[in-house]
Amino acid sequence: MESRGSVPARPVSYEGVWRFTAPAVDASVPQARHAVRDLLDRQSVPVDEDILQGLLLIVSELVTNVVRHAALLSPELAVEVAIGAEWIRVSVEDNHPYRPTALVTDYGQTGGRGLLLVREITAEAGGTCDVEHTAGGGKIIWAALPLKPQL
Repeated sequence: MESRGSVPARPVSYEGVWRFTAPAVDASVPQARHAVRDLLDRQSVPVDEDILQGLLLIVSELVTNVVRHAALLSPELAVEVAIGAEWIRVSVEDNHPYRPTALVTDYGQTGGRGLLLVREITAEAGGTCDVEHTAGGGKIIWAALPLKPQL
């Protein structure tokens, strides 16, 4: 009889990585959000409703950023969803070389707060986010959130 500590961990049924591409156009924003929601439903991922809503808002913001700021040099974007036993990571990739930064809140501005919002939602959920360069000169912006709220 093996002790519990020696039994290898088996992946949870909903774990995996999924990737899809879309044109960098306005219609891709709701389509990406719906695709992520449908994936989580199909995989029966036990995601808390508050975390889910934050994740979907993050997807909307990141895809919107590509549509508004990178479409000229990156007519296509990629969304990747990676799900682990206790976390979910969503990333959006484009081929535009500009690496954005979250701006300080300027209440006089009418826009430019998307990444700041992504950082706030991620931090509130107890997750992490970052921007990375790709080997091809583009960028990936990602956010990883726990499936359950942090107490």
